[in-house]
Amino acid sequence: MLHFPVLLEESIDFLIHDKDGLYIDGTFGRGGHSDLILDKISIKGFLSAFDKDPDAVRFASKYKQPNFKIYHDSFKNFNKYFKTESIDGILYDLGTCSTHFDNSERGFSFNKDGPLDMRFDNTKGNSLSDWLNNAPLEEIISVLYKYGDEKHAKLIAKTIEDERKRKPILRTCQLAEIISQKYPEKKKKIHPATKSFQAFRIFINDELEEFKLSLNTAKNILKKDGIIVTIAFHSLEDNIIKNFFKPSFKSFPKDIPLNNIKEKNFKCIAKKIRPSDREQKDNSRSRSAIMRAFQKI
Repeated sequence: MLHFPVLLEESIDFLIHDKDGLYIDGTFGRGGHSDLILDKISIKGFLSAFDKDPDAVRFASKYKQPNFKIYHDSFKNFNKYFKTESIDGILYDLGTCSTHFDNSERGFSFNKDGPLDMRFDNTKGNSLSDWLNNAPLEEIISVLYKYGDEKHAKLIAKTIEDERKRKPILRTCQLAEIISQKYPEKKKKIHPATKSFQAFRIFINDELEEFKLSLNTAKNILKKDGIIVTIAFHSLEDNIIKNFFKPSFKSFPKDIPLNNIKEKNFKCIAKKIRPSDREQKDNSRSRSAIMRAFQKI
């Protein structure tokens, strides 16, 4: 299946404010947003793209434009490559690429049987099966609560613990079936394993912590008047965005009359933009997307 970039025109319209500027696509995927950025900037402009996924980096190797470069790295490491206040705009299209779910060998989908992997970068670190077959019960419960908001976390974790004693849990459909068999609410529209698979994916890729680190780095490398555009797909991501960009309070000693002054590093220039009805109809994966845009001041 092809990957359709979400909120494509809307995000790039906010991002590009200088055609000769330097831009970053923090999540290249299959290049949907990068393609339009390259169309919008001049040959004097430059686009740097990042992706942890080796498949995405291989896909990007077909790009021959002289003003484009792909980095096989996490967006938390922007500061390795860019100087302070050197970048005009940064785009974060969070979550997963459609190709992760479509390729059963990557282990993201409970609808397609494959090895239980779920790593964005499958060249390093532990796969989900490595962790799941050895993790303490309380850790599994915590992951399901924290990253999946799964109210049946204790039941699911105990079921996983019982099953892995009998044989290792190595396949996606195996895990999905283990969860489904004991899940109390089987008649709901969503699959019983949906929240669990989301939680495990976020955990195994350290998605939220890496995003927090990246935002702090982005703040430093962005020029004054530079733009950050975010596209989030669930409340955990969106809450990080809202908290990061809200004004902070700077406190002074009590004997100084200036107490608790608001420090504002960014202004919001686009608040909670959702895909059009047409886009949601054409691409069901876009339905949960929320776009926000911020300008450094």
